[in-house]
Amino acid sequence: MNILRFEDLVAQGKAAGQRVFIRADLNVPQDDAGNITEDTRIRASVPAIALALKAGAAVMVTSHLGRPTEGEFKPEDSLAPVAKRLGELMGREVKLVSNWVDGVSVNPGEVVLLENCRLNKGEKKNNEELARKMAALCDIFVNDAFGTAHRAEGTTYGIAQFAKIACAGPLLSAEIDAISKALEAPKRPLLAIVAGSKVSTKLTILQSLARNVDGLIVGGGIANTFMLAAGLKIGKSLAEPDLLGEATAVIAAMKARGAEVPIPEDVVVAKTFAADAPATIKAANEVADDDLILDIGPKTAAKLAAQLKAAGTIVWNGPMGVFEFEAFSKGTETVARAIAESAAFSIAGGGDTLAAIAKYGIEKDVGYISTGGGAFLEVLEGKTLPAFEILSKRAAG
Repeated sequence: MNILRFEDLVAQGKAAGQRVFIRADLNVPQDDAGNITEDTRIRASVPAIALALKAGAAVMVTSHLGRPTEGEFKPEDSLAPVAKRLGELMGREVKLVSNWVDGVSVNPGEVVLLENCRLNKGEKKNNEELARKMAALCDIFVNDAFGTAHRAEGTTYGIAQFAKIACAGPLLSAEIDAISKALEAPKRPLLAIVAGSKVSTKLTILQSLARNVDGLIVGGGIANTFMLAAGLKIGKSLAEPDLLGEATAVIAAMKARGAEVPIPEDVVVAKTFAADAPATIKAANEVADDDLILDIGPKTAAKLAAQLKAAGTIVWNGPMGVFEFEAFSKGTETVARAIAESAAFSIAGGGDTLAAIAKYGIEKDVGYISTGGGAFLEVLEGKTLPAFEILSKRAAG
């Protein structure tokens, strides 16, 4: 994908003394008292800001936080806690600026944080007047927010249309490179893991991947629906019987290409959905009517692990079972550790997947961990993200 990269502009000396507007993703979780409970996204945004400051730019940064009502400020929607944490991480004061659309005072070598961009009327619907005003604030617009790349909003799309220069920051560039490596020119075999509670939420992803991957591993409630499609009984497990036709079609599409959707050979079941429910390993064809399937069994996990270790590229979205309950976590752990040990290039994304990566401490062994939930899923669906599209257009002149 042809895009301008902020790192290249800095290397060419084109950012010195310029006004740089960075759209970051600082949408972090907070507790009821407004304290930040997890700051990964803030830490991930620091390199772009530091790069701009080192280049001698006057730096403005903004992000959304939560789902505020446009035009109605409430204290809980403020980026004030983010400004404080960003300042701590950067070892300097980061001033928070409100009502910034009509002008921002910032000097070269300084950084300011512009209040929650979703408070501005017209942000979500990408109002042209707002986009032009924001574009007029800067010489260079830098999109470094992959988490919102699937939305065509004022600070993700509109400003990129009208800014003098529009480019991708280091975080967004890394996402584009990882996605291209995994999906556009993958080293084969390419294996994809798509897991979660419902086929319906990931049906288009399954259909899109079925056209490209060498192996499509399904897990969680999605695997139960595929087991039904393969003629197996699943007791009272979570599934979507009305989507059996779609699951069958995905299996057939893979088979026609000489690829496969591995159906579990054994499963871990319980009579109730509870952390302390007794867990029983059963062959996939021995599930009782009152059983709940809560994980894949050890035979299935070992078979999948062997496939993953022999892969060239792995795309991972979703855990294999209810990994939050220790008795039903072994399938996810086995698959996670196999990915960590594999020589394949791996890209992982989605909230539950990130939680599993953190639980098993394999962050350094995954090729690339995507920061965007919805954006990552839309890429897997084969969609062109609006943020990528506009940056590509601008790069083409």
